[in-house]
Amino acid sequence: MADHLLKIINLNKHFGGIVATDNVNLSIEQGLIHAIIGPNGAGKTTLISQLSGQLKPDSGDIEFGGRSILRDNTASRARQGLTRTFQITSVIMPMTLLENVRLPMEEFTDLPREAMDAIAASKLRMVALEGFENYMPADISGGMAKRAAIARAMALDPQILFLDEPSAGLDPITSAELDQTILRLSRALGVTFVVVTHELPSIYTIADRVIMLDKRTKRIIATGSPQELRDHSEDEWVRRFFRRDSGTQEARTA
Repeated sequence: MADHLLKIINLNKHFGGIVATDNVNLSIEQGLIHAIIGPNGAGKTTLISQLSGQLKPDSGDIEFGGRSILRDNTASRARQGLTRTFQITSVIMPMTLLENVRLPMEEFTDLPREAMDAIAASKLRMVALEGFENYMPADISGGMAKRAAIARAMALDPQILFLDEPSAGLDPITSAELDQTILRLSRALGVTFVVVTHELPSIYTIADRVIMLDKRTKRIIATGSPQELRDHSEDEWVRRFFRRDSGTQEARTA
């Protein structure tokens, strides 16, 4: 059985009078690819923002490696083990790909420049960008820029990578190639992924475990493999969601 790397306990977040996440309880298991799904407005990005440290919850706790990363100040260094890429391409335009990947090491380590460059080149090689170290983001495709962003997120060897809509804006073939990159990194390196996505083909391809949020309650309504939720969920709407029955989302969120 996989170990619980990240544990979420009664997590709540409000924006004024609007509930974004309500009493969310969840465990992220080591070495698995987790897909966070649900209709627009269900709180997916808000949840991943809290887990990755971009947004502070109003109440509840998040334990990483058995330590609270909200209450224990000494655990803040563990944030280096939680790395996120954003829906927009999160590479810095005026910098080469090598410089982009090197940036986290410049901020968080005292490694000599030669070592940082060697590590950055190896991370780019892991996402099939060998030979593109000196390219600028403007000179590569959108799919390559997404892979470069993942390489930069891996610069400090994080235990968990959070990807927010990694396939957004990509054509189906490029999206499938990105899925294979995520699978390869997970299986070869044992990196744990938490991926927010709307793409059912990607969910079926990469997800070991799906976490489904409900727009009405802002809570988790289903967890399991895509096949389990499609075929055996007790919630008819969940089953129909995975089968792409027309009109289900409108019926659920009205």
